[in-house]
Amino acid sequence: MTRYSRANALLHSPLLHWLCLLLLCAAYLQGGLTKLSGFDGAVAEMRHFGLAPAAPLAALVILGELGASLMILSGRGRWLGAAWLALFTLGATLIANRYWEMQGMERFMAANAFYEHLGLAGAFLLVACQDLERRGRV
Repeated sequence: MTRYSRANALLHSPLLHWLCLLLLCAAYLQGGLTKLSGFDGAVAEMRHFGLAPAAPLAALVILGELGASLMILSGRGRWLGAAWLALFTLGATLIANRYWEMQGMERFMAANAFYEHLGLAGAFLLVACQDLERRGRV
């Protein structure tokens, strides 16, 4: 087996593909579990960003982060879970990382987070597109 064919086999490995999806979902799994185990903190976070009703929205965020991540990892409705996390990420970053309203180091850090989250949203959209393409729906 040549070096190229070994690399090709590794890159097309279902395990590597799943691990990449796990890495992509890691922040949402961690965030959902943290919010679930400290629901009062999740509600406080909603209130901090001026979102109401805070408790139902916190529950929806938890359900979305965990449910969509599980859809992606299980392959059942992967495109839908990925599309949901892309939209959620865009919405959340527009609410939480409004760097254009900030100054100094706070602005710098929020801008970095804003554009990192745009990259995450793009990655989730790629997952959705690839899943739909694989299923012959695009």
